[in-house]
Amino acid sequence: MRTCGATPGGPSLDGVDVTTQTIIQGVVLRDGDDGVPNGTPVGNAHVRLLDRDGEFTAELPTNGQGQFRFFAAPGTWTLVVQAPGARVEQAVDATKGIPTDLVISL
Repeated sequence: MRTCGATPGGPSLDGVDVTTQTIIQGVVLRDGDDGVPNGTPVGNAHVRLLDRDGEFTAELPTNGQGQFRFFAAPGTWTLVVQAPGARVEQAVDATKGIPTDLVISL
């Protein structure tokens, strides 16, 4: 994957005890004209976390580097990412102690 310098995946986990947490994080990137994620981060996209029944749990904006992070319970989740002109849903299986690190392309 080509990138423009954006850090693939979520923000740094420095200082977070990942062994005690269930973390779902990642980065939202805009696809280039060639169909390859070119690493253009999508800041201020909205990332929504839905539980296994599709019920709203949390929502937050991506940061300036297109990154997001949720601390969740272990299990199956759905992420809904919305940005101008784009909407993506992605199923996620989260496990305590193993950060789920995603790259979501719009």
